[in-house]
Amino acid sequence: MQLLKFSALCLLTLAEFGTAGRVPYWAQQHLKGEPVAAVKAHGPYTPKHKDKYDHKIDAEGDGLDPLPYRNGEGATVQGPWNRARSRQNPDLVRPPSTDHGTLSNMRWSFADSHIRIEEGGWTRQTTIRELPTSVEIAGVNMRLDQGVIRELHWHIQAEWAYVLEGKVRITALDTEGGNFVDDLEKGDLWYFPPGHPHSLQGLAPNGTEFLLIFDDGHFSEDSTFILTDWLAHTPKSVLSENFRISPEVFETIPKSEKYIFQGSLPGPIDKERTPLDDTKGIKKSKLQFTHRLMQQEPLNTTGGQVRIADSKTTFPLSKTIAAAHLLLQPGAMREMHWHPQADEWSFFIRGRARVTIFASEGNARTFDYGPGDVGIVPKNMGHFIENLSDDEEVEILEIFRSDEFLDFSLFQWMASTPKRMVAEHLFQGDEERQRRFLGELEKGVEEIGAHDPIRGVPKNGYGDDTTEEEL
Repeated sequence: MQLLKFSALCLLTLAEFGTAGRVPYWAQQHLKGEPVAAVKAHGPYTPKHKDKYDHKIDAEGDGLDPLPYRNGEGATVQGPWNRARSRQNPDLVRPPSTDHGTLSNMRWSFADSHIRIEEGGWTRQTTIRELPTSVEIAGVNMRLDQGVIRELHWHIQAEWAYVLEGKVRITALDTEGGNFVDDLEKGDLWYFPPGHPHSLQGLAPNGTEFLLIFDDGHFSEDSTFILTDWLAHTPKSVLSENFRISPEVFETIPKSEKYIFQGSLPGPIDKERTPLDDTKGIKKSKLQFTHRLMQQEPLNTTGGQVRIADSKTTFPLSKTIAAAHLLLQPGAMREMHWHPQADEWSFFIRGRARVTIFASEGNARTFDYGPGDVGIVPKNMGHFIENLSDDEEVEILEIFRSDEFLDFSLFQWMASTPKRMVAEHLFQGDEERQRRFLGELEKGVEEIGAHDPIRGVPKNGYGDDTTEEEL
């Protein structure tokens, strides 16, 4: 009965709090019998607010302005204050009480990256220069309008890509002289091994936008090997000898790189490639440079979906980049885990999330992420990803410089370890809490198995026999 009264009170106050179908957790702690005005006075960024368990707060979604108050300590800010930035990073303004030490920055937003604007497109990058902890991977966000070409080029590093929007045509050449052409749409991948020449062109009426990943944090999109740049810096007499044509033919070639430029719309792939190609020594590549990630059957978890693409499972050519595409339902979390073989380079596509990184030696730091943000978690550092919103999904790419996606689950480890060992580590001398914890491990294994990489919200908010008073 008390729970029903509490739920009814929550419904009555939805309009007053302005939230989409829910009452924020910080408000729930004070709602019982208090008027809404009094509850708001206990808001999460006030001296009166108490939360010894450091629950998540969706400052952006709830329209809150974070201030550095925690459990009665802290003070207001009297100097200059970037209100928008504080909403995007509430756990930097008011870190959880469990944060400690001097862990390096693990967050960058593409919104802070310099944009190079070209004819019909643009590009911006996040590398070790923008984010010093991005050691193993560099990312480039690129946009090409309809018919716009990212000209023929190649890189020292391997290139992996995820199509964010629109449609794009790619071309590539393998080391045996095999030609590859394919048209990709949202959710598709491509991979070009180091040194393999390729090109990209926007196809859809509004072109395309994609995320490029390179297997070296020191990569720079400005230092690629580009066709027009090479020819502009080669004597025309050499071009004449190479192509067996008069040097005067090359007098009007570009004097510098074109990089991104407006081209004509291509026809269908089978029309671009003639039947005579094979007889003239122009053959189709035997390599598969592309993969339809979103057409994979997902792993369905209690809190969302996972799709994995690596060279050991679904995308054989992608020898240096492994990735997972995650959908976290409202309120769900990517379980506590770590990766043993490579740093995690995460790209947040939709939603808002909280991540705490445990770096050993008592060091831990919490970061908040939104669309267009990049997160780093160095290999072997424990972490989770928590959906801050109870209304919206979080969509993420987890990317690794590796041929295989690997992780260790904390829940799976605890469930697989002898119960006596676990109990004596965590609850020695406290039999009641031992019972509750071990019981939940057993129930979890019985209901969903030991591995549930995205954990949904239990029906009563916790899942064990926690009472309403304890909630």
